[in-house]
This record gives sequence, C-alpha cells and structure tokens, in this order.
Amino acid sequence: MTYRAVYLPTRLLNPVFMLIFSVLLATGCSTVKYNTLEKLGIHKRDLLVDNVEETRDAQKDAQKQFKSALEKFGSVVSIEETGLKKAYEALDDEYEDSLDAAEEVSDQIRDVENVAEDLFDEWANEIKEYTDPNLRRSSETQFKETRAKYNEMHKSMIAAEKSMQPVLATFKDNVLFLKHNLNAQAVGSLKSTFNDLQGDIDNLIAQMNRSIERSNQFISEMQPS
Repeated sequence: MTYRAVYLPTRLLNPVFMLIFSVLLATGCSTVKYNTLEKLGIHKRDLLVDNVEETRDAQKDAQKQFKSALEKFGSVVSIEETGLKKAYEALDDEYEDSLDAAEEVSDQIRDVENVAEDLFDEWANEIKEYTDPNLRRSSETQFKETRAKYNEMHKSMIAAEKSMQPVLATFKDNVLFLKHNLNAQAVGSLKSTFNDLQGDIDNLIAQMNRSIERSNQFISEMQPS
C-alpha cells in the first residue's frame, strides 16, 4: 500500500465532499482516497489541474505580498528617527506575511508534485495493460508529451520558489538589524541594500510570471477540449 498525503483542492470541495474527504484523510492510504474520489468523478488529472491552479494563485498572492513588503521597506529607509519603532514593527509584519506567502507557494508545489507522481506512475503502469499495439503507442506518445509539458511547468515553479529565498533572507537580515539598532544610523545603512532588494524582487516577479504562464498553458492543455 502506498502512503502519501493527498490534498483535495478547496475549489473541488462542496459540503458533501468535505465530509467524505475528512473521513478519507483518517485512512492514511492514498490508494483508498484516490479510488473513493474517482467514484465521485474526481480523477488524478482533475486533482493535478486544480493543484496547479492553486499554486498559480498562491504565486499571484505572493507577488502582491512581496511588492507590499518592498514598498514598506522603501518607506522605512526614508523615515524620521522618531518613528523607528513603529517602522520596525511594520517591516517585521511584512516579513512574516512574506514568509507565510512563500510557505504557501512551497506547500502548493509539493501538492502538485505528489499528485503528478501518482498520476504518471499509474499511467505508466496502465500502458503495459494494452493488448492493442496501436492504442498502446498512442497512449505512450500522449504520456511522453504530457510528462514533458509537466516537467517544463514544474521547472518554472521551482525557479520561482527558489527566487523567493534571497528576498526573504535580505528581509530577515534587515528586520533583525533594525530591531537591534533602532537609530537613524541603522536606517541609513539599510538604504544601501534597498536597490539590491528591489532587483531581487523584480527577478522574483519575473520568475513567477513565467511560472504562472506555464501553469496556465498546462491547465489549458490538460482540460478536455
């Protein structure tokens, strides 16, 4: 038996499904969960598409949050000394929100990876069951094409995920520095990192835009015509 966390995208959940899925979570067996969901008309392909959609949406939310954090950082480096404590608290809040947004993106990517692995493993095994060679070759071709499209999208997701780390590290360093040095001199030293941070966030936004575009393409191609 295969044990793996299987998360049902929230947009697939109506009250009945939520009740059923809560029971499935207690079983601990992904095979049982998948079989039950398929009886409800929810297949691995559906789960993968919806997990990709949620990852895309999480990346959009993260973009907004990192932009907000950059704006707050920019306001901090130009404040008067009398507002330092409030500035630190506001910047710390932005850092924590950015960290949460980044973790949500990572969690959604892991969900995509888990369902994709299960989907492609099942598909590969089922190809062996064909007795008609023409149908088998057709399925093999479709499998390879879909896997290649997924790999391309997944590569973009990972690049976007990695692009968040230097931004978070810079935010954390500067929040800690401001916490330990609540004075005008400390704020002055932060100004030198603002341009670098802005460049890192611009790169993050670009990476996420590419990932979002790949996700939209994958979603469109996976949905029945």
